[in-house]
Amino acid sequence: MAKEKILITTPIYYSNADPHLGHTYTTLIADILTRYFRLLDKKVFFLTGLDEHGAKVQQAAQKAGKNPQDFCDEKAEIFQKTWRKFGFEYNNFIRTTQKPHIKAVSNFFSYLKERNFVYKDFYKGYYCVGCEQFKNESDLVNGLCPDHQTKAIWMEEESYFFKLSEFQEDILKIIENSEMQILPESRRNEILDFCKNGLKDISVSRKNVKWGIPLPFDKEYTAYVWVDAFLNYLTGLGWDGNMKNIPEFWRNAIQFMGKDVFRVHATIWLGLLKSLNFEPPKKFFVHGYFTVDGQKMSKTIGNVINPLELIEKFGTDGSRFVLAHTLYYGQDTDLSWKRLEAEYNDVLVKNLGNLVSRTLKLAEGNCFAAKNFEFSDFANKAFKNYSENLENFKFSEAIDEILRIVNFANRYIDQEKPWADSCSEKGQIVHNLLVFIYYIAFMLNPIMPEKSREIFDQLGVKEKNLYRIKEKFVFKPLKKENLFNKIN
Repeated sequence: MAKEKILITTPIYYSNADPHLGHTYTTLIADILTRYFRLLDKKVFFLTGLDEHGAKVQQAAQKAGKNPQDFCDEKAEIFQKTWRKFGFEYNNFIRTTQKPHIKAVSNFFSYLKERNFVYKDFYKGYYCVGCEQFKNESDLVNGLCPDHQTKAIWMEEESYFFKLSEFQEDILKIIENSEMQILPESRRNEILDFCKNGLKDISVSRKNVKWGIPLPFDKEYTAYVWVDAFLNYLTGLGWDGNMKNIPEFWRNAIQFMGKDVFRVHATIWLGLLKSLNFEPPKKFFVHGYFTVDGQKMSKTIGNVINPLELIEKFGTDGSRFVLAHTLYYGQDTDLSWKRLEAEYNDVLVKNLGNLVSRTLKLAEGNCFAAKNFEFSDFANKAFKNYSENLENFKFSEAIDEILRIVNFANRYIDQEKPWADSCSEKGQIVHNLLVFIYYIAFMLNPIMPEKSREIFDQLGVKEKNLYRIKEKFVFKPLKKENLFNKIN
């Protein structure tokens, strides 16, 4: 039987500055789900990359005194170096300045023109360069973009427009009939209300932005950066702009994004797909923001935490854990170093690390094989909840199920006191604890792959897959080493 094929994407990130925690979080949860599905023997294509065109990138390059391409090359190297540090296992890191992508975008615009999906008109309205998005007056707070705290620019220029309004009913049908699932549900309701108020045709070209892909039918204009960027989800799979050549992985696409880019994905992107007669993605997951002192973390504002600082402090897997566990389903969360350090010290060092350490000390020098595990129902239920949470993009909640086993096992060892001379069931108790740790190591694998392997190695087990094991655990524990060291 052929393996199920799944596409997992992040938005492609602007190359106007270095990566921040928001980018890192989106890429992390995509990586976690990718690793999880691969454990289930599914074939996953994980796509991420950089959006390298547009006014924002052009301005950042000018400010740095560099030509845009050299500037983007430097940023691409920094992003990829950072993603390597976090252990992200993507299949493709696409850049919109790559020639195959540029060719496909050009072909797509020719297609739109041939089908009369674009027309020339005069644009008047507000525009936020930070978002690279058009803004209604109702979107602004005292004339400012609420995300970037910058004044929206009033723009008046001749432009080519995409007939998005023609696809309003199609987009509503896709969302109402759940042809594309939007999670959390609150985001689905939000976009339905927005679409029911009417979708307007959207400007898809720029006359005064030279850093972009020229329109094939009018070289005075470049492609609107969002249209250019959206097509990466197809070109990153090798799509060349041939309208009959839909990439196979696209048929089962899961797309991750922050709420700041959700609206344009759920309207413009779906409209572009309908113009191609391509099916919509299967799922959108829209996560919340990291905030600092209640304000969205933003490179434009400057209140960002460098992801590499996390690596320096917590290491790769420690950083993956604290970041994945901090942001709950669909919610915003306020970050501080104090909070992250407490998460690391209290959860990883004190609870998980201590459990593994003292269990292996009890087991040292002995072999534990094929005994009955007395807590199968509890552990299997936690594992089932963990799987359901991951498959519904509840990453922090999935980690909570791992910690439920950790906390239960710690209480169990304290209650049974297997180190005491009076304990007559030491062998069974230690075996139970080793099986608990086996479950923990397996469930940690998508989140903390290196620490998961470390725990398996310390358990001395050969079989490292819960899906194939049938409680015939054979443990030959090795000399213990500390998994985590306390952060001061």
